[in-house]
Amino acid sequence: MTTTTEPAAVRAADSPRPTPAIDLVVPVYNEETNLEPSVRRLHAYLSDGFPFSFRITIADNASTDHTWQVAQRLQAMLPHVRAVHLDEKGRGRALRQVWSHSDATVLVYMDVDLSTDLAALLPLVAPVLSGHSDVAIGTRLTPSSRVVRGPKRELISRTYNLILRTTLGARFSDAQCGFKAIRADRAAELLPMVEDTQWFFDTELLVLAERSGLRIHEVPVDWVDDPDSRVDIVSTAVADLKGIARLGRALATGRLPLRALRETADAEASVRAPADIVSQLVRFAVIGVASTVAYLLLYLLLGGALSAQWANALALVTTAVLNTAANRRLTFGVSVRAGRRRHQAQGLVVFGIGLALTSGSLALLQGLAPNAGRLFEVTVLVAANVAATLVRFLLFRSWMFRRPTTSAPAPHTELRTARDHRRDDHPGAAARRAARRSGRRPSAADTVRAAR
Repeated sequence: MTTTTEPAAVRAADSPRPTPAIDLVVPVYNEETNLEPSVRRLHAYLSDGFPFSFRITIADNASTDHTWQVAQRLQAMLPHVRAVHLDEKGRGRALRQVWSHSDATVLVYMDVDLSTDLAALLPLVAPVLSGHSDVAIGTRLTPSSRVVRGPKRELISRTYNLILRTTLGARFSDAQCGFKAIRADRAAELLPMVEDTQWFFDTELLVLAERSGLRIHEVPVDWVDDPDSRVDIVSTAVADLKGIARLGRALATGRLPLRALRETADAEASVRAPADIVSQLVRFAVIGVASTVAYLLLYLLLGGALSAQWANALALVTTAVLNTAANRRLTFGVSVRAGRRRHQAQGLVVFGIGLALTSGSLALLQGLAPNAGRLFEVTVLVAANVAATLVRFLLFRSWMFRRPTTSAPAPHTELRTARDHRRDDHPGAAARRAARRSGRRPSAADTVRAAR
């Protein structure tokens, strides 16, 4: 059974505060020595000019030492720090419990040893807060990362991520770095599908996010290994391999309901090209010229063996598929895999319109001038292809790849800085708000009453 508790005295003393931009969760188990200096260091860093409002949540995983007492003391002493106690162990269980009940815009996870340089925190959360990305992870496995750790852990980490790439087709570089952020709405969609409650939790979350078409941002980090790590490497490795096998079976059988999330991600985040129609027209025109040249070459090659109608149809359908794929990626900025089949199906509808235009023009030519030469025939087909291209662009822009009407919460309405928190918590601010509501200027007595 999993429970959360907070000291009653602290709950009563807490006053309602604005929703934080980020909720930074630190799961701990028997960390009575390291917890206080790490949380104080993290709190000092965030309080000293960090541009977004924050909350630090200490998630105690059924510690058997004095970790919970230390967490309670930190909650009582430091603003924007809270402590949560769970009756059962498990890092994944702790993250699920806290993230599921958080009111923050973005949910963050960090290891208590603070192995990752805190300078990477802003690059981690900024793309997620802005709506550019759905998930952000720290990575120790890129050339620009600076990592200090022994060869044994380096080998284990690289081997594990290689296994993920070969078995589950993962494209992110580092699944195990304890430095991750996710949009709260995306977490709410993914968490019900994540089964693991231990160390495989975040790997499973990342694989599901990637398979759902969510955008994952990677931040190269400076990372120093903690020699006092409590992780049992052998048992964790065995559990991870079992988790990979279980997740692979679930993905292979289609048991996980990823389609709805994939459609949501495609509608919201896949169309990222500039709305500037001139820029889109230039890209579309370049692709259109290349498609037309390819169409003519195929038509001429096939014309010797097939009738004019069949040569036209085969050349057109081949170039239409290539044209749709190129415009999807280059003109309208759709880079995720989600929605490819739907877009190609819609592209075939557009192809049907193009086929009607070109075939109709060819039939009209053969009816009016049955003895027309090949040069005149090609000229008519080029003109019809240009008309079909213009129709294709309009349909691509207004139907297939139209910009979504929903988006992530605007930063200026959802994100508040730490300075805003401190200003709103100040007694003088409460006095000014009360005075404004009553239509008069605040007095010193108002401020005293507000402080009480």
